[in-house]
Amino acid sequence: MATKLTLRLDEDLIRRAKRHSARSGKSVSRLVADYFALIDADAEPAATEPTPRVRSLLGALGGSKSDERDFRRHLERKHT
Repeated sequence: MATKLTLRLDEDLIRRAKRHSARSGKSVSRLVADYFALIDADAEPAATEPTPRVRSLLGALGGSKSDERDFRRHLERKHT
């Protein structure tokens, strides 16, 4: 039996949840229900396969000398 649940959340979090909901094709209620099911599960969650986009990126930086500091510098320049 489905029952209503009221959540009080930050407006920005709600906006991001709705955007994620639209992209994923799942309602916000379904996303929350899926999350609650995960945190209540006794067994380890099954490993998921990487998406085709992620698989296409595997090894893309092989041999690169870039590290996390380089990435942080990139983000700082990008967002300032």
